[in-house]
Amino acid sequence: MATINENFLKLQAGYLFPEVSRRVCSFQAQNPDAKIISLGIGDVTQPLAPVVISAMKRALDDMGTEAGFRGYGPEQGYDFLIDAIIENDYKTRGIDLDRNEVFISDGSKCDTANIQEIFGLDDTVAMTDPAYPVYVDSNVMAGRTGKADENGQYDRIVYMPCTAENNFIPELPKTPVDIIYLCFPNNPTGTVADKEILSKWVDFARRTKAVILFDAAYESFITDPEIPHSIYEIDGAKEVAIEFRSFSKTAGFTGIRCAFTVVPKQLKAATSDGRVVDVNSLWNRRHCTKFNGASYISQVGAAAVYTPEGKMQTRQIIDIYRGNAKLICESLTKLGYQVYGGVNAPYIWMKTPDGLSSWDFFDRLLQKANVVGTPGAGFGPAGEGYFRLTAFASPADVKEALQRFAAV
Repeated sequence: MATINENFLKLQAGYLFPEVSRRVCSFQAQNPDAKIISLGIGDVTQPLAPVVISAMKRALDDMGTEAGFRGYGPEQGYDFLIDAIIENDYKTRGIDLDRNEVFISDGSKCDTANIQEIFGLDDTVAMTDPAYPVYVDSNVMAGRTGKADENGQYDRIVYMPCTAENNFIPELPKTPVDIIYLCFPNNPTGTVADKEILSKWVDFARRTKAVILFDAAYESFITDPEIPHSIYEIDGAKEVAIEFRSFSKTAGFTGIRCAFTVVPKQLKAATSDGRVVDVNSLWNRRHCTKFNGASYISQVGAAAVYTPEGKMQTRQIIDIYRGNAKLICESLTKLGYQVYGGVNAPYIWMKTPDGLSSWDFFDRLLQKANVVGTPGAGFGPAGEGYFRLTAFASPADVKEALQRFAAV
């Protein structure tokens, strides 16, 4: 009989968002006339930018001709998209990258989960708490952790609590670590990090020879010029950091699927016997072995985001979500809730009222207001007592949801 990877049995209950969906579906089945508004899962609602649609239609037409047809593309991505990324996302911020340091993929969720495969199972991982669940779960599946305790924390993970007391900014680990997960603007708390904060982390990683896995999927929501869009704006970051970016929130590609990961050639790691190796070449090997590349059509659409029209049109869409975030923060504050985030970020992190647990508040909000959010406990033990709302619903739904909050 085949045996299983028993690390999967360590995972806590179900993955967060399917559990949210299960509860919503159950409520809807019992209340078929209820109009449920979701401010929970971070899925976008605005249509794709017209220039992206036009570009993808042209790419589809290409596929219908012998001259334009594309089969398997380069696993790392087409040069036309990589060049656009380097020119617009990095050179404009004084960052130089080579083509072979950028890897196109079909999503940052996949990349942040898969990246841990190229690191040793004995490496100690430092994780912010709360955190995007994929960071933790992928390390559990790989066997890099022990079992979870009664609080849901896994043995062999160094947890870095992010609470109101430390402004949701993690403290530097006090014990040796090898891999550090950071996300700014943060999911779920909506916190941002300035250059001083990121410099502390880069200096720490350089000093301790740790690797930072930096999730920058929401950088397009930053408007404050003091807030870095990339960790590579910090001196020395190329020596210690891998950066993840996505077109999902930048350009509404949640249903199209296109993202990229930057692995600088300066980044090194060691073998068990102390030999130093290039991380870039290992990720390239993994990427080419297990991935056939994002589709030509999606990459053409992503490249269109960097045209003058694409920048203007996607900015208009992001401004809609920014307006939603501002309205959510202002309205909930007036209702007496403690609210965090929502500035330079699409996520609002709120304290649950009346001492309710995260899931109890989820149920109350669903039942009394027919509004869906995400329980903070689903992001880690430090998220208990908090609740995440997203700014990605339509403006009309956001306004109606906030009116319903008054009855909760």
